[in-house]
Amino acid sequence: MMRLLGFDITFSRASRPKAPAPMDGHAVGSGVLGPFGSGGWWPLIVRESFSGAWQRNIEVRPETILAYHAVYACITLISADVGKLAVRLMKEDGEIWLPTQSPAFSPVLRKPNRYQNHIQFIENWIMSKLTRGNTYVLKERDQRGIVVALYVLDPSRVRPLVTEDGGVYYQLDIDQLAGVVPDRDGQTIVPASEIIHDRMNCLFHPLVGTSPLFACALAVRQGLAILNDSAAFFENGAEPGGILVAPGAISDETAKRLKDRWEENYGGSNRGRIAVLGDNLKYEPLTMTAVDAQLIEQLRMTSEIVCSVFHVPGYMIGVGTAPTYNNIESLSQNYYSQCLQSLIESFELCMDEGLSLPDNYRTELDLDGLLRMDTATMVKTLTEAVGGGIVAPNEARKKLNLRPMKGGDTPYMQQQNYSLAALDERDRDKPFAKPKPGAGAPAGGQPAGTTESTADDEDGRDTNQERAARWLDKLLAGLTGDNDHA
Repeated sequence: MMRLLGFDITFSRASRPKAPAPMDGHAVGSGVLGPFGSGGWWPLIVRESFSGAWQRNIEVRPETILAYHAVYACITLISADVGKLAVRLMKEDGEIWLPTQSPAFSPVLRKPNRYQNHIQFIENWIMSKLTRGNTYVLKERDQRGIVVALYVLDPSRVRPLVTEDGGVYYQLDIDQLAGVVPDRDGQTIVPASEIIHDRMNCLFHPLVGTSPLFACALAVRQGLAILNDSAAFFENGAEPGGILVAPGAISDETAKRLKDRWEENYGGSNRGRIAVLGDNLKYEPLTMTAVDAQLIEQLRMTSEIVCSVFHVPGYMIGVGTAPTYNNIESLSQNYYSQCLQSLIESFELCMDEGLSLPDNYRTELDLDGLLRMDTATMVKTLTEAVGGGIVAPNEARKKLNLRPMKGGDTPYMQQQNYSLAALDERDRDKPFAKPKPGAGAPAGGQPAGTTESTADDEDGRDTNQERAARWLDKLLAGLTGDNDHA
């Protein structure tokens, strides 16, 4: 038995897995599959920036990768864009889903925990997934078993465990914010039902997600090397090195003494000082090579690689030029479909399953905060939607943050528009069919299928003026009730 979040959790001896025993980076033992070391699989996946780097003790540490400007920009952009979307609880109403409120689920969506609002919570969720490939969220339940708080855990302090019978558990290290306190054995193991595990790109194991940093670590290493060399170059006054040329052969000791003295007196902050050379020594500065002159292009290439790995359009973080066409909606839609949609859909599904929502409930991120059009396009779109009878006027006014108006809750169509069913009913009577030859004339002396006006036209005795006068007489008769005049 252990105590977690103020509640006692008991495991039977048959179902509780043993602690994993790390073995040469594989951690397979005692019937339990565990990750690599205390930091999960993170060291192998992220620090192995290229093949053989691990054996040569060459690694790119997480804090170093995140310090690269393109990586930092992509991660913060994505997490901020997803975090600003409000989480809504939706309920099925016939064939559509409508926003709703529930005392069991709405409070935790508005305030996930005591130290984060919903924006900070979602940003933390997405950042953990992008940087480590995994997001572990611990649930806190009340006496009814309802989830009342959610805590995003540090991925380096969580280990997924698999028992011999296929059961999934998670070993948690101490986390004071989340209320995780180890038991007497120095560890806390919880079942998968108490953890929301959102993972991306499970390339090596179904329970181990892979961060995009795995694919761009080498480009980051190259970009950082370029920036470090550039910094050293400009610290030297943006002047390349040079060569001291002696008229004859000199010993290694003399060459080293001259080199050290030159660097001490005329390098770095002492650049620009007057040098006095004797013994026919000459200083010949080195010119910048073509490779050095292309550092900007090389640096841009590394940033473009990072953007391609995160599926972020380069212009959104200042890499390259923005598209020439001015269509904010199309640009936002492209960014959403290729970069954000999978993260948003995964978050919604994990929340649905983690909160154990009924089948007629689901969570949804409000995309209106992302796919916003410019004002002119929005007004035009809403006007066409109202005119086409798709939305009611008050629904369009709500999109513009305007109050509803009386009588604006019903979609409207123009009176002369007919439904397809009505037109089909009319066509069944064949209104445009010609009369059959020899058909008898109905009462009134006109052939079947003709009207008074058509009969007069066939005889050539009626004109447009006469038809107009006759129509006017009928109209006046209808207004005055004078049937005799009609």
